[in-house]
Amino acid sequence: MTRILIILIMLATSSHLKARLSNIEFEEFDLPNGLHVILHKDATNPIVCVDIWYHVGSKDEDPGRTGFAHLFEHMMFQGSKNVAKTEHFNYIQNAGGNLNGSTNQDRTNYYQTAPSNQLELLLWLESDRMGTLQVTQENFDNQRDVVKEEKRQRYDNAPYGSRWSEMMSRAFKDQTYEWTPIGSMEDLNSADLGYAQEFYHKYYSPDNAVLVISGDIDYDNARTLAEKYFGELKPANTKKNSYPPLIYNQGELSDTIYDNVQLPAVYIAYKIPGLKHKDAQAIELLSMILGDGRSSRLYNEIVYNRKIAKTTGAFVWDNEIGGLLIVYSTGFKNSNTDTMISGITSIIDGMSTNNVSARELDKAKNSIENEYTSSLQTVLGKGDALASYWTYFRNTGKINTAVNDYLNVTIEDLNNAAEKYLRKENRVVLTYLPKEKKAN
Repeated sequence: MTRILIILIMLATSSHLKARLSNIEFEEFDLPNGLHVILHKDATNPIVCVDIWYHVGSKDEDPGRTGFAHLFEHMMFQGSKNVAKTEHFNYIQNAGGNLNGSTNQDRTNYYQTAPSNQLELLLWLESDRMGTLQVTQENFDNQRDVVKEEKRQRYDNAPYGSRWSEMMSRAFKDQTYEWTPIGSMEDLNSADLGYAQEFYHKYYSPDNAVLVISGDIDYDNARTLAEKYFGELKPANTKKNSYPPLIYNQGELSDTIYDNVQLPAVYIAYKIPGLKHKDAQAIELLSMILGDGRSSRLYNEIVYNRKIAKTTGAFVWDNEIGGLLIVYSTGFKNSNTDTMISGITSIIDGMSTNNVSARELDKAKNSIENEYTSSLQTVLGKGDALASYWTYFRNTGKINTAVNDYLNVTIEDLNNAAEKYLRKENRVVLTYLPKEKKAN
């Protein structure tokens, strides 16, 4: 997961932006069945967005059943009691709108954006598939084949396509987040309809979801329509899984993977706490100073000065419970990967001893503010942010305060976070080499 998710959940009014941005206003309420509804009015354009998040992702899957959360993202477009197969797309497109969905390790979301006079249509479509999705053998087999082909194209047969699953399986072995949302081909092949139906009834319920209606709306009308279309749906009363704390500093794990690639590459991942942890903002700023852009420490030293790689960077894959700070670097054809790893390590080790300058920290904070501002330009961006604050924090009001958590980070906070998490015994190192090198 990239910094984009953090920016989307980071909506607040910073001290630098108060003169230009006012607080984001919203209304929220719960239906008797447990559905949390958030309303945000933005009459800038005659557009409305319906964005629903289900608090279920790949971390909620059972071992041997990986890939189900993502598979169900596909299933949700296969028809419900009153909407024929693929007709969901037709309704939205004929109304002049667009739609999509996404799955990560913690949540699955679906959104539709359309002219504001189509709000009732959007709510009807979402409520119908929440309550009456057609989880049939035909639909299940069809979408399982679609997901398998997606896996082949985007992961199995793509250069470096296995890097994230290889990283997660090592960093989180026998822990939460051991696998990525795409799942394994073996589990997809052995998936059965009964488990799919159980998964739907367990997680796709109003009491495991948040509904955001944002855009050119009237609050009273939007509330009435939400109650009309979602109020009669039954809760699942599912008991949420319990996730044990992550284990840090288990010892450095290094491995070499020979793949269909032309250039050697290195991926180094440090295990970090979840996005609700007090160190989350310091870790994010550390990753930006390390490897965000061509003026970062890594790029300056590895690419410009030492010329041992053609590109490098760093980012945070953040999750609800824990994640990774990932450093990546692609070499030249004859680059020595041991030299690349040594060079990268020396820079990372220096983050706790070679103090970050005030200029570096200010630059990273400015980048956060700029991306935050960009994320507020659409009703979908604001809708996603509202949904994420409720899903992860159960506090939608953080929308107007959370950016200060970044602006208040000090150099001492960065040094402490680097000392705690950027340790060799807390990392996985993967080296990707062309297959012909193995043959030699």
